[in-house]
Amino acid sequence: MIVASITDLPCALLVSIRTPKVTDVEAAESIVELRRLVTTLGLKVIGVESQRQPSTRGVTVVGKGKLAELGRFTTANRKFAGKPEEAEPVKRVPPVSDELADVIIFDCDLSPSQVRNVESELGVKVLDRTGVIIEIFKRHAKTREAQLQVEIAIQKHLAPRLRELGVGKERHAGRGSGESGLEMKRRLIRDRIADLNHELQALQKEDESRRSQRSEQLCVALVGYTNAGKSSLMRALTGSDVLVEDKLFATLDTTVRALQPETQPRILITDTVGFIHKLPHDLVASFRATLDEARNASLLLYVVDASDRSFRFQLDVVRQVLLEVGAEKSPHLILLNKCDLLNELDKVNLRQEFPNSILMSTLSGEDMQGLRDRIIGFFEEGMIEEEVLVPYSAIGIIGEIRSNMKIMNEKYEEEGIRLLVRSRAIDLHRLRKMMRPA
Repeated sequence: MIVASITDLPCALLVSIRTPKVTDVEAAESIVELRRLVTTLGLKVIGVESQRQPSTRGVTVVGKGKLAELGRFTTANRKFAGKPEEAEPVKRVPPVSDELADVIIFDCDLSPSQVRNVESELGVKVLDRTGVIIEIFKRHAKTREAQLQVEIAIQKHLAPRLRELGVGKERHAGRGSGESGLEMKRRLIRDRIADLNHELQALQKEDESRRSQRSEQLCVALVGYTNAGKSSLMRALTGSDVLVEDKLFATLDTTVRALQPETQPRILITDTVGFIHKLPHDLVASFRATLDEARNASLLLYVVDASDRSFRFQLDVVRQVLLEVGAEKSPHLILLNKCDLLNELDKVNLRQEFPNSILMSTLSGEDMQGLRDRIIGFFEEGMIEEEVLVPYSAIGIIGEIRSNMKIMNEKYEEEGIRLLVRSRAIDLHRLRKMMRPA
């Protein structure tokens, strides 16, 4: 399945397969999310079709009647001019459009043979949920590291689909005797993935070096579902010019900025890639190094769009991804964001359901100041006060103290500068070592 050409397909019809393991509520929420994913690609959703099936493993995923019904809503619908007896009554989800679909998108993963079979029957492009997500990642990857991560996922997604994509079975004089075109293409993909991994590992070593330099600094990581408001929060906390868009996966690259106004010691804020339900395994694996920022952070802020009725499910997805990367036990705060879109009764109920969370809006200066104070308070809880005398001969140490400690009092005496500092034990230990006579 090749997804690069879907920009030329302006209209899409979505298909939901409701298996016994999926409740109606889950299926409805999933199709709403797929609609947002498809809209993020710039496609127009003309409607939604659904069918109950015992599984998604059928030859054409849906039954013959439903397949014929889908065909009547596509740009290749001449083949389905007559209404077959098997066709089920049409149940379109508003808004209903008179336009015909250029592409059919299933809210599940399809095998290569299923894609081929449905495309053969309908005569239009067919995509699955994974293909849509990969295309979004491909478009939004800006840095070289993100581009490599996405390209690796694309190649892994493509490899098992070569046979169904019509790769020739003719024999070539490649490695071995009579290497087929399919075998050669698979080998080229394996080689390509190896080259991409080699380049990615080199970049990630540089990132690891930067992370190790920050390892003893105070760091807060923003984690959450895609489009929950992490980038808006990042901008509000740090004053940085971070991209803010009402799109899924608008941010793929890790951004690190200092909390503003700057504190003593300085606190770093890290924005991470958003999560989503049914995130393809290859993408989770490719972005594992990026998610290491969350694992190494001192404090995680779970950013939740409280105005989204499915936010509890989204919060479960976030927890599951953090479990996969080993960050589920890190200290955290739940931020119920976008509370300006809620009524007072909703706010009261949320405070009762999540008593330790913070109800807030990034548009409120008061809320942002309260969150800033909460972050600072978290780090100050573990700090201790100590008086130190810095000789004038070691005056260069003062800069280190101002960067990593909070100075409560400062006196200039004959022997040097006497400071009352509030700091972490590890920073005080390092300061004592620096002040020992050589």
